Amino acid sequence: MNTASPSKPPAQRVADHLEIEPSILYFGTPVVLLSTENQDGSFNLAPISSAWALGQTVVIGLGREGQTAYNLGSRPDLVINLPAPAQWPAVERLAPLTGRNPVPSGKPEGCRFEPDKFAAAGLTGEPSRLVRPPRVAGCPIQLEALAERVRPDVSGEFVIVEAVVRKVHADSRIVVPGTDHIDPAAWSPLIYNFRHYFGLGPELGRSYRTQTPRNVEGSAPADTGRTHGNEATGATSRPCRVPH
Repeated sequence: MNTASPSKPPAQRVADHLEIEPSILYFGTPVVLLSTENQDGSFNLAPISSAWALGQTVVIGLGREGQTAYNLGSRPDLVINLPAPAQWPAVERLAPLTGRNPVPSGKPEGCRFEPDKFAAAGLTGEPSRLVRPPRVAGCPIQLEALAERVRPDVSGEFVIVEAVVRKVHADSRIVVPGTDHIDPAAWSPLIYNFRHYFGLGPELGRSYRTQTPRNVEGSAPADTGRTHGNEATGATSRPCRVPH
């Protein structure tokens, strides 16, 4: 009987892994700017790095003590604005700001109260169609939505929002002509990758379920979103956590 342990071919060997304990798990998630209504009728704007879509519902993770969570608890209208990679400096200008006054004790050091976040970030609001908070002008995709469910997460540190999208606004330069489809070759989300900002790289392939078939090379990039490699990246030195 041959008792020798069979050896794996080199091509099947798995790279060694380390067991680590990272302080955050933002392993490459899109950044969104959420506009909500404050109690006095003014508007708050917050950068969020935990958001994903399921059909027409967008699930959002928020810090429990932030102004956005406070607003959505009683005023469910919001706009989910998706900035382009080149807009990362405006997102970062918002990162150390909060709409809560006084600043909650749980906020990271360096956070400060700012009542007019649009102006502080160098951004402009534009009227929405169906909700009270404004859209962020210049963001290639803007989703007017209603927060149908707001609840704490299992840790008690965050709030999970389930928002149903009611109206989609898309820059004409990223829409496939004559359709309701976003052209993935013309649009790139701003990605928050372990507290660094990135855009998408070149396309690698496409899903069999795509409704925008084309050559892998794609179309020419539009100025509204697509950047290749790390042209739109920017490192930050321990910024205020993005999901306020």
